[in-house]
Amino acid sequence: MSAAQNPPTENQLKSTENWYTSWFDTPYYHILYKDRNYREAQVFMDNLTHYLNLPEKAKVLDLACGKGRHSIYLNQLGFTVLGADLSENSIAEATKNTNETLHFKVHDMREPFEEKFDAIFNLFTSFGYFENDEDNLTTLKAIKESLSEYGFAVIDFMNVAQVLETLVPEETKTVEGIDFHIKRYLKDGHIYKEIDFEDKGQKFHFTEKVKALTLKDFEELMEEAGIYLLDIFGDYKLKKFHKTDSERLIMIFK
Repeated sequence: MSAAQNPPTENQLKSTENWYTSWFDTPYYHILYKDRNYREAQVFMDNLTHYLNLPEKAKVLDLACGKGRHSIYLNQLGFTVLGADLSENSIAEATKNTNETLHFKVHDMREPFEEKFDAIFNLFTSFGYFENDEDNLTTLKAIKESLSEYGFAVIDFMNVAQVLETLVPEETKTVEGIDFHIKRYLKDGHIYKEIDFEDKGQKFHFTEKVKALTLKDFEELMEEAGIYLLDIFGDYKLKKFHKTDSERLIMIFK
């Protein structure tokens, strides 16, 4: 029977179209990535806020904030911070750290905010996960709309050329006694990561899928969104971007 004769159920659609809402919402996502270098992330935010010369008590939006670790650090630097993420579980965890100048909310980054921000940070490749490519443009427009008149936005994305050059096709990572079997590959302009593991007698399978956006792709999207790309850096120390060698693609725009 063809797919047209036997359409997928609403739940099947949900699981395929919005895979990121289920995987990022599981405790296993945070277990697998628990060893990320947060000190390096803090150095990045020190460098970034210094470079942007943000005013004292500036309003900062941490877009796709996860459990809020970076929002908390930005707040400690003296900024008024809102952390926003699609994952209800992550926001529930982050909200435990709320104070007068630090708040969190569940939010879809495709939607603009009513309030305006002096800086919007989208950090650590938290862009390009949508099934529909149009949503990438929609997100950029929403970021632009959410900026104050003198505000700046930052997208910190992977450098696709470098990632593909150093891609490890298969590996197993053992974290907290769980063996995560990981496969990586490029297909239809997306970088895929297949993750298989077993826990408490149950087998799990998740797929991460991110659009392999290059600087040229971003430049075209930004032009269409009416965005001005002001500067480009290649790592967290804000060194110059090199197409083949740089670890990151960090774009500052307004």
